[in-house]
Amino acid sequence: MVAIKKKQNHNPLAEYIQRLQTGQALLADSPQNVLEVVGILKSYGVIIDAYSKNLIYISENQFLVFFPFFKYFNGEINFQKLLRHWWHDRINFEYAEYCMKAMMWHGGGGLDAYLDTKEFQERAEAVIKAKFGINPLIMGLNQLFPDFLTEQLRMSAYYSGLGQFWRVMADMFLDLSDRYDRGEIKTIPDVVEHIKAGLVADALKPITYAVKINKKVYEIIPQSLGLTFLADTAIPYVEAVFFRGTPFLGTVSYNAQGYQVPPDQSRFQYGALYADPLPIGGAGIPPTLLMQDMRHYLPEYLHEVYRRGLRGEDDLRVQICMTFQKSMFCVTTAAILGLMPYPADSEEASEQEANRVYLEKWMDRLQNSQLLNVNK
Repeated sequence: MVAIKKKQNHNPLAEYIQRLQTGQALLADSPQNVLEVVGILKSYGVIIDAYSKNLIYISENQFLVFFPFFKYFNGEINFQKLLRHWWHDRINFEYAEYCMKAMMWHGGGGLDAYLDTKEFQERAEAVIKAKFGINPLIMGLNQLFPDFLTEQLRMSAYYSGLGQFWRVMADMFLDLSDRYDRGEIKTIPDVVEHIKAGLVADALKPITYAVKINKKVYEIIPQSLGLTFLADTAIPYVEAVFFRGTPFLGTVSYNAQGYQVPPDQSRFQYGALYADPLPIGGAGIPPTLLMQDMRHYLPEYLHEVYRRGLRGEDDLRVQICMTFQKSMFCVTTAAILGLMPYPADSEEASEQEANRVYLEKWMDRLQNSQLLNVNK
C-alpha cells in the first residue's frame, strides 16, 4: 500500500505559522522592536488607565442621563478644568467611547448574549423604575418606546465591561515597563510571555456591574451570571477593535451602491491590525485621538527614537501608530498562543496538526493586515 502524504495548502504567511510553532512572535525579535513596544505600551498603559476610570465613572454615575455634559470630568468639575476641556488640553475620552461602541455593535461573548435575555430586561426595568418612578414624563416615554431606556442601560453595561477590561490591561502594560526597566524583559518573546501570563492569570476575573439609586444597589450584571474577563471582554475586544473595527469617515464611501463597505460585519477589516498609519492625523480618523493622547506620555527613550527619524516630530502621530501596531501584534500573539488548542511544543502528531490548522485560520485573517509592513 502506498502512503500518500497530505499536501499542505500554501499560505503566504507560512513563515509566521512556523514562528508561532517554535515559540516566537508575529513581530520579529530585535532590541529596537523591544524598546519601541515596551515604550509605547507604557504610554498606552497610562492612557487606558485614564480611559478605564472614566468609563467606569460614566457607567456608575452617568447612566440614564440624557445629556451628560460633564461625563468626561469624573465628578471633578471646576472652571479651570472646563477651560482645559474646551481648549482640548485633555485626554480624548471620545476614543474610549469609539471602542466601546465598536464592541457593542460587533457583539460576541457572554456579555452580548446576556444583554438580550429576559433576566437583563427585568433588571433594567427595576433600575428604570427606581430612577424615574416619580417622573410621569419619562415613564410615559418609556411606555411609548419601551426599548429606549433599556438600550441606554445596555450601553452602560458595555461602558463598565470595557472599563474593567482596560483596568487589567493598564496594570499589565505598566508592570511590563517596570520589568523592562529592571532588565527582566529583553526580547519580544519575553514581552509576549508577560502579556500571555497576565491574560491567563486574570482569565476568570469576574465582570460585574451595579448602580446605586437612593442608597440602594441594583445589580445589572451580577457575579452569579459568571461573566469573566477573558471570554466575555478580552476576546470580543480583540475581535471588534483589533480585527473588525469600523470604516473611517472620509476614507471609504458609505453609499451602498459604492460597495466599499462589506455588507457582512464578519468581513470588516478596519481594526488596529489593518489600519494604514498614513491617514493618522486626518479628520474623522478615530485612532488619531489615541495617538494624540499617547504622544504626551511617551518615555524619553522612545521619544528620542522618533526625533531621530527622517521627519523628526513632523510625523510623530504616524510613527506612534506604526509602533503601536507592532505592540498590538505582540498582544495578538499572546492571545493566539493562549487560545491554541494544544501546547506549542507538543510532540503528538494529531495535536501538532490541530495546532497547525488553528494557526492557518489566524493567518488567513491576517493576510491583509500590516503584519508584513511592521516586520520590514
